[in-house]
Amino acid sequence: MTPGMTHYAVVMLFAGMGIPILAALNAALGQRLASPVAAAVVLFCVALAICLVVWILNGAKGFGGVRVAPKHLLLGGAFVAFYVLSVTFIAPHFGVGNAVFFVLIGQLISAAAIDHFGLFGARISPLTLTRATGIAVMALGVWITQRA
Repeated sequence: MTPGMTHYAVVMLFAGMGIPILAALNAALGQRLASPVAAAVVLFCVALAICLVVWILNGAKGFGGVRVAPKHLLLGGAFVAFYVLSVTFIAPHFGVGNAVFFVLIGQLISAAAIDHFGLFGARISPLTLTRATGIAVMALGVWITQRA
């Protein structure tokens, strides 16, 4: 792995570590507010503020192409909202570990499909027997960690 790739891997490792923390924090906030939807709104307001600061620090450019971008590319926001709302509602009842277990399995499945078919402009990486076995082993490992 090249130094640039190592940097990417480390950043994504921390991003992945943040998913269960986000789930636990927002689930607890949803219970405290007695409204998982209100907790999600607070989360998105904080996220928007942070993104605006980073955007400004990076030169405040890049929105010009939104009008002409294919509209399906904007669905990422819907998927983020679905994830945040669902984990905020479900984690207090199902457990953060169980919720994230199914999120990880879903991520493995959709990532393999996106890579295999090169969906949304992704680099094509065919689903070989070796990759499928690796994904299955990862899924098994995640399942083992959640067994009581």
